Amino acid sequence: MSKEQTRYSRLANITKVINMKLELREVLEQVTIAISEEIVRCNSVGIYLPQEDGSFRGFVGKPEYLNGWTLDMHVIDTDYDLLAKEVIETKKAIYIPDTSKDNRPDPRAVAGFQIKSLLGLPISFEDELFGLVFLFDYGIPMNLTDEEIQTVEAYVNMAAVAIQNANNLTYKERLIKEKQLLLDATRDLSMCSSMQESLDICFFYLAQVLDTYNTGVHLLDPIAEKKIKPAKLSNRSDWTESEWLKTHNKFQMDQSNDLVMQEVFETRKAIFIPDVFKDNRPNHEVCRNFGIKGLLMFPLISMGEILGQISIVNLGEEKVSYSENKIQLAQSIIDATAATLSNLLYMEKQEVIIKERTSEVTDKNQELERVIAELQQLSREKELILNSAGEGIFGLDLDQNITFCNPAGAHMLGYKTEDELIGKTVNIIFNNTEISRLNSVASNLEENPKYGLKEGEFYRKDHSSLPVEYVISQIEERGKIVGEVVTFKDITERKQLEEEITYHAYYDSLTDLPNRVLLNDRLTQGIIHSKENGEKLAVLYLDLDRFKYVNDSLGHSFGDRLLRDVANRLRHCVPHTATLSRQGGDEFAICLPHIHSKDDVLKVVDDIISTFTKPFNLLDNEIFIKASIGISLFPDNGDTTETLIKNADTAMYKSKETTGSGYHFFSESMDVRTFENIKLENALYKALEKDELVLLYQPQINYKTNQLEGVEALVRWNHPEHGMIPPEKFIPIAEETGLIVPIGEWVLTEACKQIKAWHNQGFQLKSVSVNLSVLQFEQNNLFSIVKNVLEKVKLSPEYLHLELTENLIVKNTELTLKTMKQLNGLGINLAIDDFGTGYSSLGYLKKLPISTLKIDKTFVQEMTEDEAAITNTIITLAHNLNLEVIAEGVETLEQVEFLSSQNCYLMQGYFFSKPLTADHLLKKYFPYKSI
Repeated sequence: MSKEQTRYSRLANITKVINMKLELREVLEQVTIAISEEIVRCNSVGIYLPQEDGSFRGFVGKPEYLNGWTLDMHVIDTDYDLLAKEVIETKKAIYIPDTSKDNRPDPRAVAGFQIKSLLGLPISFEDELFGLVFLFDYGIPMNLTDEEIQTVEAYVNMAAVAIQNANNLTYKERLIKEKQLLLDATRDLSMCSSMQESLDICFFYLAQVLDTYNTGVHLLDPIAEKKIKPAKLSNRSDWTESEWLKTHNKFQMDQSNDLVMQEVFETRKAIFIPDVFKDNRPNHEVCRNFGIKGLLMFPLISMGEILGQISIVNLGEEKVSYSENKIQLAQSIIDATAATLSNLLYMEKQEVIIKERTSEVTDKNQELERVIAELQQLSREKELILNSAGEGIFGLDLDQNITFCNPAGAHMLGYKTEDELIGKTVNIIFNNTEISRLNSVASNLEENPKYGLKEGEFYRKDHSSLPVEYVISQIEERGKIVGEVVTFKDITERKQLEEEITYHAYYDSLTDLPNRVLLNDRLTQGIIHSKENGEKLAVLYLDLDRFKYVNDSLGHSFGDRLLRDVANRLRHCVPHTATLSRQGGDEFAICLPHIHSKDDVLKVVDDIISTFTKPFNLLDNEIFIKASIGISLFPDNGDTTETLIKNADTAMYKSKETTGSGYHFFSESMDVRTFENIKLENALYKALEKDELVLLYQPQINYKTNQLEGVEALVRWNHPEHGMIPPEKFIPIAEETGLIVPIGEWVLTEACKQIKAWHNQGFQLKSVSVNLSVLQFEQNNLFSIVKNVLEKVKLSPEYLHLELTENLIVKNTELTLKTMKQLNGLGINLAIDDFGTGYSSLGYLKKLPISTLKIDKTFVQEMTEDEAAITNTIITLAHNLNLEVIAEGVETLEQVEFLSSQNCYLMQGYFFSKPLTADHLLKKYFPYKSI
């Protein structure tokens, strides 16, 4: 195997190791091994990673010991090592062939290891520095060539990919862990029945995030002039609650004399003070008495009202710091706690009101019973006394006809005077339930001398219902029962209070949708029903994209309006049997019962995605909001409420990875690929090493002169089992795994070698075109790679054409434009491939150092009027900018004649020739050269 093939094999192997998701140390060890095997004259290779204090410490390398020290004992000091400082600042590789003539390297290291030559490189990606790499000798100079330095840079770029992957994985794992912790906290808080229980749960989850139980809460005292007072201390705090309260009583601290508390309530944001004695806001005397060294204070706010504050303190000598992410997560837990506290406080208040009202009614009923007992001893002429009673009273004879009624009762029942009732049957007041009760009393008068307090509904004159509490008592005259008296009270207000309490317990007040508690209940019932009937059930979890942008830019009131509009649209997307719920924030969930197949779910999903294609009107502006949707199915993805919601949430985060409204069904591994693709990916790692990749060349013809102008190099994979595999099948895998970088370099090298070989044979082909991928362009050393290949092959740059897609240019315009100018300055012609399918700005197009536009084959192959107009526009644009224009995918004579009529003569496609091997191309166009 040649040295070049060995290097490609090493690059492919490192790429494979990266995609195996091994530990970062294992991947970087492979990088150092590859460098040491490539540069055998190098005595030491070390990778140094940044530390929190700004220094760089050894992580992996060869050899493991330097002067008796392990590599992790070596720290780079940029005050002495000016070479390292320059590499960090410029993010460029620096080679010092002779340290005796250069004062930048650390003189201590040069003397200690007798270093003669030294190579320092940055591990960077898209201007982000991940670490440093140093290669040096022990007395014998390495004498590195440009090609060897370029090779080392390629390996170091792979190290950057590995570190970035590790950072991304760590970031995603942290997000999932934090999301789960917040879900668990919210779930536990939703089941709390007391303030003490909710605060204990809050303290527990804050300890998980901030790693301390030194937490106390201060709540608003509604009686003591709304002063903030200490309420509860974590039972695992270093203080005792008695000491804590005693110290508070000593200083009487509240929002009126605590500057930190005032600022927290004014800004409604958390404040972190690492050292309270270096800050003027905290009361230093109070801090000394409490033993506080550092302070983190959060506001406790629900529905815009301040409930109090939660403080987390550092009592140790060592300073404690908290990341912004941890503070935000802690604030989310505290916000959930505030909502729970607010609900509990409201319910307690309503319970007190209900108890007071119930007690009041009971007292009055007892008083009425006493009055009725007295009235039974009076004659009928004394019944006028009843008019003074505030509750409704009417009498019945044994035939259940109304014999009298007081004004209050007539008024409550909607009659102007009591005379409208007298003589009428009680059926005009009682509904069927109350009549049944009355009959039961009438048939057992001797056994039931009194009918106890009951709740029910009476009919008003207009036939509307009136909720009442009532008592039926017997009327006796001379020891004989002559009828009953009904005493009742209007309890409409109390019923409304009870309904309001129930509403707040189970519904979201902003959107009027069921809340998390009601969704969980209905989902639990749905699971039970599905099990009993052998049905499926789906859970959809939705999250709005860019909702935070609306809140931050327009304000929370407009964010609330958007949430209401979203809820109204979603109501029209789900069937009446489904439960649409707001889970909190900008998250919604749907319980979809009676599912027979995924098509039932997709119909709802399509309606949801469709409704988000229309803009929302906020502040007289149209705002487009998209939604990410995750779906889990019962019983496929779980058989409990918690599991189904969790898995739908996980699938939703998978949808977040793509732009626009999208959805994903939950799977055990959200990036599961088919077995065939896995086999294909594994085989692709070895394709370069086994020389399975081949190049074909598609002719580019000048139809006006009928001459061959150039060729486009197209890579194919000649698989030993499956034969020739088309690029659309393996190129996406190469892009996903990063193999496109070594494959692209191989294509570039082989294409340049081939056109040079044709030139040597006398076949003076004008150009060979090579496509560049996005990943290749993101490599910092692309220009050096191209230059090195041309120098190695000894090919003049004007014979090489490089093709870029429009979207590649748009993705990173600054980096792309810089690299394009470097390549163009070398003499290489640049073309924009598939022009018309991307999003490039025509104004920006004039600034690009390009020579050619290539019309995408979709515009050529579908020659309708619209596509013809687009093709004609592209040709005219190219001519106006003095650019060549090539049409791709030309297959018919009609297409050829149309293009030539528009002065577009450069064409390629099956009308002229399919892609050919190098030998077949030579035989077809230069048969006398191939003899």
